[in-house]
Amino acid sequence: MKYLVFLLSTIAMLSCKAQQYVAECCNTQPIDTTYLSDIKKELVKQWPNNRIINLVFHGHSVPTGYALGADVKPFESYPQLVFRELKKLYPSAVINIILTSKGGEFSPSGAKRFDADVLPHRPDVLFIDYGVNDKHLKLTDTRAAMDEMIKKALQKNIKVILLTSTPDLRVNILQPGNEIEMVSDQIKQLAAENHVGCADVYNAFKKYASEGNKLSALVYGFNHFNEKGSTIIANQIMPYFK
Repeated sequence: MKYLVFLLSTIAMLSCKAQQYVAECCNTQPIDTTYLSDIKKELVKQWPNNRIINLVFHGHSVPTGYALGADVKPFESYPQLVFRELKKLYPSAVINIILTSKGGEFSPSGAKRFDADVLPHRPDVLFIDYGVNDKHLKLTDTRAAMDEMIKKALQKNIKVILLTSTPDLRVNILQPGNEIEMVSDQIKQLAAENHVGCADVYNAFKKYASEGNKLSALVYGFNHFNEKGSTIIANQIMPYFK
């Protein structure tokens, strides 16, 4: 009986450590925690001095919450996990989580509908996530589209946070110079050139895989994420708000 109790306790402890690892799998790159200082000042204000804060997520199927096939699980997606964590940090804040993301889309298409679909929401913070889909296109084309969206947002004084690419199980992200890494490197370059934020989710997943963990435990299919996988993405965003 004592052995059984010890065994169950050990299993529970290991499970807890695994969950803690996923929760802390972030901060692979230093970020400027002052970038959203003005937004954070607004988030701590209470009624009647507060206002609505609009967080807009623009991109492809991952922020939209797609799982397998046409099945959509928004409450397991990283925008909703970010919302959940923000409400813990800022219980008095009124926050809108707005999705302008579209399954199967590439950044050039996202740029074409940017004026009509994104700007009317008057984002306080705009998150742009096209990395994993953009691996199918020329880097020059995706660079131009991403740069166009960034500059249009900055002209409206919108804070922008780019996301590097999430994994695709058909690509070995531990192979140096793979197509997802190339897209992610370009996204980081664009963030630096335009002086905007960057959530380096690619490096977080690469770190996770390099330590012997199975990416397959984080996904539906090969590139859509369950809550465990979405947590890794969300935890790359949250340091900007802390």
